[in-house]
Amino acid sequence: MTLVEICVDDLAGTLAAESAGADRVELCANLAEGGTTPSFGLIARVLESVTTLGVQVMIRPRGGDFVHSASELSVMLADVRAVRDLAAQAPAPVGLVFGVLTAAGDIDIPAMRELIAAAEGVPATCQKAFDAARDLFAAHDALAGLGVVRILTSGGAATAAEGAPVLRELMAREPGGPVILAGGSVRVANVARLVADTGVTEVHLRAQVPGPRGDGGLVTDAALVRAVIAELGATRP
Repeated sequence: MTLVEICVDDLAGTLAAESAGADRVELCANLAEGGTTPSFGLIARVLESVTTLGVQVMIRPRGGDFVHSASELSVMLADVRAVRDLAAQAPAPVGLVFGVLTAAGDIDIPAMRELIAAAEGVPATCQKAFDAARDLFAAHDALAGLGVVRILTSGGAATAAEGAPVLRELMAREPGGPVILAGGSVRVANVARLVADTGVTEVHLRAQVPGPRGDGGLVTDAALVRAVIAELGATRP
């Protein structure tokens, strides 16, 4: 099957994704910044409200690059521990999403090791920091050695469609290593082709439309989620 993960930034979007049949959400704040750590009120309400949906929680203190200072890392560690404690009481599967690079563009192995240790068994996904690494294959192998379970990536390109050749190569390394979660301008119109071209078994996307207030805000659209799932019908159970 092809697993569908929807990127959301509120409780309503989470429930819309669940009602439409998504498998998982990535819960963030500040999607315009590429996603940052959501509030703990939001995390708690989401985990109390979902019944079948997996929830991945973004841990990122700010937008911009993925080279984090010692003080930023200390905040990330505190956030990881707080989500870990919430996850212990959650009925649905919970994971953490984070990524740290060195100034040279490599995976910051000591920082990632600290974060994974703080998670105490809550599964870790490396977010799009991966695509900013100078050598994606070396980054993949470093993350595999750390025990990261999943990598969100567009294959280092602006979009997953453009990165399809690299995604195929990463998939060839997947057995026994991190799952490749393809994300980056994934849409209803291209999702089936992306899966066929790369062999990925998980896709990540925003399914948002302009909200009813007319103020430029976006809301998650259950109909778009259903449409993506319909496009993947042949690859889902």
